[in-house]
Amino acid sequence: MKYVSSLKSWQYILACTILLISGITAVRAQMPAGPDRPAKVPEGYLITPMGYFHESCVLELAEGDVMHPDEKAIQHKDGSFDSMPACAYPRFTPDGEKVGDDGKIPEKEGLALADADDETVPPASIGHEWVEALYLLGDSSFAKLSAAWTVPPEPKAHDNQVIFFFPGLEDYTVGRKTTILQPVLGWNANPKFKNSWSLASWNCCFDGVSVYSTPIATAAGHQNFGAMQYTCPAGTRKCGSWHIVSTDVTTGENTILPSTSSNGFSFNWAFPGVLEVYKVKQCSDYPDGSAGSTKFSEIRLLDYNFNVVDPHWVLWKLWPGLTPKCGYAASGTGSEVTLKY
Repeated sequence: MKYVSSLKSWQYILACTILLISGITAVRAQMPAGPDRPAKVPEGYLITPMGYFHESCVLELAEGDVMHPDEKAIQHKDGSFDSMPACAYPRFTPDGEKVGDDGKIPEKEGLALADADDETVPPASIGHEWVEALYLLGDSSFAKLSAAWTVPPEPKAHDNQVIFFFPGLEDYTVGRKTTILQPVLGWNANPKFKNSWSLASWNCCFDGVSVYSTPIATAAGHQNFGAMQYTCPAGTRKCGSWHIVSTDVTTGENTILPSTSSNGFSFNWAFPGVLEVYKVKQCSDYPDGSAGSTKFSEIRLLDYNFNVVDPHWVLWKLWPGLTPKCGYAASGTGSEVTLKY
């Protein structure tokens, strides 16, 4: 992995930077939905990489905090615990559709466009919220997914838009009530990083609650690296915990969810690159305007035996009728994919 090996391996980064800091913060740092939110989304909601969540259902974990979903608790460095009750509020997709208790979302109108192989599968709930992505549905669970990418330029226009780029892992076998692990690059993701780029590691959505690591700043032109790897020995089909790492390789700074719970899921659905947006009103709201693109490279996918997978990435969805109509496209093979906008 070119970017990481020039600085450190991500495993070494993880080992050296899990400096446990006690405390859990109910997230106010994520960007509020605001007055221009979809009509069906009530007040008190935040924008996340998984849709609109009530502010009480999004938790920022300090480095070293560990989720214990069976006990519905967060354990801190000093051995103390905070409860993690189930979310009492519904969540909504970016376009304002309510997500059902079973995790299902109303279907989008129109036909989806797939690549020539036509290897589409019925969509899980989170997939409906994305503008574009590529994926691989495995025969069994994966143990690791990592990717490197360059932070794109700042958008030319500022319309309070929120833009997320990330690789991610999901469990497809459970149908639509699913979870996702993801190291996320966000533009305008929270008020602390207004009109700037930041990184955070996310684990969503056990009992409707979404948790993420303390965000760090990054900037256009910086090299980023994101990884999700389970903590179990090779051969484990269903590992109970994962490390999620988001690193600014240029500065050496990172933000980690160490040993975060799998919430009982295994992950057989890999996404090497995803674009998700909120409040985009014109093509110049994207990085570098309508001619922009973001490339994910050095992609590495391992099966549960730690064997390297040579993936044939499949186009996820390009919904017809998107407004504004920009240069949407997604393509790639093996260790490199590109998202255009």
